[in-house]
Amino acid sequence: MELDQKVAFITGGASGLGRATAENFINAGAKVLLFDLNEENAQQTAAALGENATFASGDVADEEAVRAAVRKAVDTFGGLHINVNCAGIGAAARTLGKDGPMPLKTFEFIIRVNLVGTFNCLRLCAEVMQHNEPVTDDGERGVIVNVASVAAFDGQVGQAAYSASKGGVAGMTLPIARDLSRSGIRVVTIAPGIFETPMMQHAPPQVREPLIEMTQFPKRLGDAAEFAQTAAYIVNCGYINGETIRLDSGIRMAPK
Repeated sequence: MELDQKVAFITGGASGLGRATAENFINAGAKVLLFDLNEENAQQTAAALGENATFASGDVADEEAVRAAVRKAVDTFGGLHINVNCAGIGAAARTLGKDGPMPLKTFEFIIRVNLVGTFNCLRLCAEVMQHNEPVTDDGERGVIVNVASVAAFDGQVGQAAYSASKGGVAGMTLPIARDLSRSGIRVVTIAPGIFETPMMQHAPPQVREPLIEMTQFPKRLGDAAEFAQTAAYIVNCGYINGETIRLDSGIRMAPK
């Protein structure tokens, strides 16, 4: 699927990987709705990206908020072809810590945002995509790009909840691709390593340097533009489907 004249719904689109993806897509001729919990940031980012961007705010796990945002994308730009799910949270907590077991509400909250929220958004976007006219000779109607993490495979100490949530995203990739194949919708997941997001840019050397040391080549953190390029490649390449792609410079996370 070509990005030109397509409409994308990007969660977590006001910053980091989501914003870089929005910029890349718009530069390729797409129109983008940024869905983000922070309304002010979403509004400012959409304004900075120009007339081919709009925004909506809300919780990715809130069915009505996402439905309203999907409707806005369709009403504003006339359709919906692509969904990129970058929204997510992380919180470190050991299964059994000094003060006792991890609070169940902590585990449930991370699962709710990262896993339930991703599924909520993709299912509501797919509901619209299935009615598109095919845009390729193969009959493609839509592309969904989910975001897991290398923590889905190499979870560190304190990442039980985060790894479970991202492992769930990776694990549901193939069955959802199978579910949506009859509608001409592809589903692919990116599992990023450690990227130069705003949070990592302000991390002290004692946090950054051990992470860089775990990479192979190149010896650095990822650039958000590289994530955006990968998302664009997935949209463009019609034969990639049902797969989770590690984007991590060969990193294998140590226990801590």
